[in-house]
Amino acid sequence: QVQLVESGGGSVQAGGSLELSCVASAHIFSSCGVGWYRQAPGKERELVSAIGTDGVTSYADSVKGRFTISQDNGKNTVYLQMNSLKPEDTANYYCAAASALTCRDSSTSRYVYNYWGQGTQVTVSS
Repeated sequence: QVQLVESGGGSVQAGGSLELSCVASAHIFSSCGVGWYRQAPGKERELVSAIGTDGVTSYADSVKGRFTISQDNGKNTVYLQMNSLKPEDTANYYCAAASALTCRDSSTSRYVYNYWGQGTQVTVSS
């Protein structure tokens, strides 16, 4: 069973920065794609960013220009650099990985995530 472990969360004032890390127990990040999700209490889980094996990235409109996703396959690690943080960024952040067999949804081309971490809390104050 593949395990994902997030770290780097914490509390920061608006306008500050944090970098989240996610380490996998296997070489899963090179198989298809990796994503970061977030969820706040009472709200739907939201896809924040994703990166594929081809290096193509995607971002939610709410974080575009402020967040950057990257990966180091040699270290089985994916990162989310978060700058200019806003109170609305407050949420529990999860990393997720897609397997080679399932990979993308045929109609939407979005990654189908099979493996999930436990999450790391990010709190942004005014």
